[in-house]
Amino acid sequence: MTLPVVAIVGRPNVGKSTLFNRIAGERIAIVEDKPGITRDRIYSKGDWSGRAFHLIDTGGLEFGEKDEVIDHIRHQAELAIEEADVIVFVLDGRSGVTATDEEVARLLHRADKPVVLAVNKLDHIKHHEEIYEFYQLGFETPIAVSSLHGTGTGDLLDEVVKRLPERQEEAYDEDTIRVSIIGRPNVGKSSLVNRILGEERVIVSPVAGTTRDAVDTPIRAHGQDYVIVDTAGMRKRGKVYESTEKYSVMRALRAIEGSDVVVMVLNGEEGIAEQDKRVAGIAHEAGRAVLFVVNKWDAVEKDDKTMSRFRREIDDHFSFMNYAPILFVSAKSGQRVHQILPLVKEVAEAHSQRISTSVLNQVLQDATMSTPPPSVKGKRVKILYATQVAVKPPSIVLFCNDPDLVHFSYVRYLENQFREAFGFRGTPIRLMLRRRKD
Repeated sequence: MTLPVVAIVGRPNVGKSTLFNRIAGERIAIVEDKPGITRDRIYSKGDWSGRAFHLIDTGGLEFGEKDEVIDHIRHQAELAIEEADVIVFVLDGRSGVTATDEEVARLLHRADKPVVLAVNKLDHIKHHEEIYEFYQLGFETPIAVSSLHGTGTGDLLDEVVKRLPERQEEAYDEDTIRVSIIGRPNVGKSSLVNRILGEERVIVSPVAGTTRDAVDTPIRAHGQDYVIVDTAGMRKRGKVYESTEKYSVMRALRAIEGSDVVVMVLNGEEGIAEQDKRVAGIAHEAGRAVLFVVNKWDAVEKDDKTMSRFRREIDDHFSFMNYAPILFVSAKSGQRVHQILPLVKEVAEAHSQRISTSVLNQVLQDATMSTPPPSVKGKRVKILYATQVAVKPPSIVLFCNDPDLVHFSYVRYLENQFREAFGFRGTPIRLMLRRRKD
């Protein structure tokens, strides 16, 4: 089940990003200790009163000349309206209502989306009377908040949660493998989906970023049901149409969240870009099974070592995802495309694999006897017991005498031992250290 989306909108310097960070809390600061993973700060997850949601910050509205202001406002607001389930409209309580605020308000009124008004920068209760001016915008009771100090944000989130859509039941059988196709714009995702489906089901255009919506397409192949999601291409921040791409990223996040397997498409002609690592990192952090598909391989000038060199390049750039298989294909010619779905099925099975506790501990015992954990400051580290606590991705708790003494390199060693014993091809595995209670 995908989470609803809450978008924060408003003109510049009203405190949108501060409010975003306040609602996101510690989640925004979580960084995995592995190279190549970056976190874009325009999106995160929030939760309140037992309801989880995606949170997206539209950023400051960048205005050009005076005559371009309305166009920019409309573009930003329409994007927020299109993607969000609930919109938090942030205003500056000290500045009062501006012409820009009124323009955004008019656009929001024309939309069939719930809006919660957050009148920000009201740091002291004596300033709360300032909210009365904002009734003229025509929304329900404005909420006085201070994103800097956190006051009023609880009341604001109460109103947001009230307006979130009802939870929807999963539309597909649990045996159906849900696959999202992700990657930078113009790597050939839509063409690849069309080739897999064997018919023109997704719009294809040579213009980067043509696909804006995620489209679910059911397919049955080799006795297995799949749902393929072709997501909007994720473009590097700072490029043209950045504001649009924020919502493309949001759609891709929702698609990844609702997937079992992520097909990460790379451009064989152009090679690997920094943004590819950002996109792949999202899938890795989400704990989804992943496979790399290098598209446009027919257009690459090759010798007998070209494929090996590209594999090494992938290994170098995506060292944090060395569990993911790699497939070289051409959507244009159909080369090796028939191998994608069987490989998707293989990594999906690994993603949901459960290992019995006795077998898991036998491998753990063999691993620790072969290479004992190093002592730290004369204190001996003991990895005592392991148990798998979840699947999708496989998650294993390791009980030990002192988790703080276990170096991350030894955890990586154990992960490699588990992979060698059980496969886990194409899926991340989560190893968590816990202190054994006496």
